[in-house]
Amino acid sequence: MKLKIRYENEYQTIVLGEKDTEAMWVSLSLEGEGLSQEEREQLIQDTFEERFNRPDYNSWHKHDRHSGVARMKGKDGSVEVNTEEAIMDRAADKSVFTRTLDEVDNRMSYEYWCGRIREAFPADTAEMLIAIALDGMTAEEYAAVIGDKPNNVSHRYCRAIRKCKEIFPRTSF
Repeated sequence: MKLKIRYENEYQTIVLGEKDTEAMWVSLSLEGEGLSQEEREQLIQDTFEERFNRPDYNSWHKHDRHSGVARMKGKDGSVEVNTEEAIMDRAADKSVFTRTLDEVDNRMSYEYWCGRIREAFPADTAEMLIAIALDGMTAEEYAAVIGDKPNNVSHRYCRAIRKCKEIFPRTSF
């Protein structure tokens, strides 16, 4: 089969074998029983034209295909490769590149919420809320730190959470 592929403003023809034609039939998710080989080839070409040989797709591809590794020629003729841009584009977790900014942002939000809790509650209740809700301590650990029973701390914490829901209705506790 001869498959016409549009490349920018011109067409290129690729010759596909029988296996490749069958693979193209499957990859394009085409259906049809009892079609002759010529009809199948025409259906593949028509579907390929509709999906990939569009001017808007090719225009996008023309601008997007150079977004990979940037190569620069130095004055001495050596080729330098700027891979930082390409790595950041392909990273699954982009927080690696913004870790320091995220740490500053988290620290600021932690300090902000500590201040808001200290303004809204008495000192002992505020310290308990900060330790359990923000720092991740359990009620038993906090009870051991202050020398109280875990049951008392747990009940005070439940009351404080109910009060938090009234004072800060849009937050999740």
